[in-house]
Amino acid sequence: MKIVILAAGIGSRLGNPFPKPLTTLDDGKSIMERQIDNITQYFDINDIFIVVGFKKELIMERFDEVAYVYNPLFDCTNTSKSLLKVLKKFKNEPVLWFNGDVVFDAKLLSELMPTIKEDKSFVAVNTSRVSDEEVKYTLTDGYIDELSKVVKNGLGEAVGINFISSGDLQSFVNRLEEVDDNDYFERGLELAIQRDNLKIKPIDISKYDCIEVDFKEDLANANQLLKK
Repeated sequence: MKIVILAAGIGSRLGNPFPKPLTTLDDGKSIMERQIDNITQYFDINDIFIVVGFKKELIMERFDEVAYVYNPLFDCTNTSKSLLKVLKKFKNEPVLWFNGDVVFDAKLLSELMPTIKEDKSFVAVNTSRVSDEEVKYTLTDGYIDELSKVVKNGLGEAVGINFISSGDLQSFVNRLEEVDDNDYFERGLELAIQRDNLKIKPIDISKYDCIEVDFKEDLANANQLLKK
């Protein structure tokens, strides 16, 4: 299995002059450092690939034990194309991927492990809140149906941690090829669900701390979680 961290974006909403994953938390670690620490409690660091773009050298110099894929169009494409860039390197391998701005409790991964071992595609979700700004989802027969920021009557939020099975990988890659440059990767999942009948489970991780840091308010909330 491969692990991917998406870290190519500019992250302008947080207002840093450097890549958002390098934002330092109150415990002294950066968001990405915490991610890698958490991931390597369960997986081999040699299986981690980071997609970089904006000021890539700052990330690459900081974390020299992982592999990198460069998205040179980071300033005019979105997560769909960054993820596509790295997934095209893999052949029939399952992939667990993270948005590079997610601060989460390492124990959250234990909730995901059984489904990973079954090699079943999933989206990790939080059902305790449904914010207009976040990616939301609906279900049909227990599987993801809609997945986007414009979903109406969403059942919860996608938290930025996802898994595509070995059997579903090529279908997902094909759909990511089709989506617009400015689409999020969730659009590729939606198309694969609609056109290829991919079965993608929601896994509820609401009992664990997990937050995507987009704004300064999110960063403050993430630091509060660490204090717990």
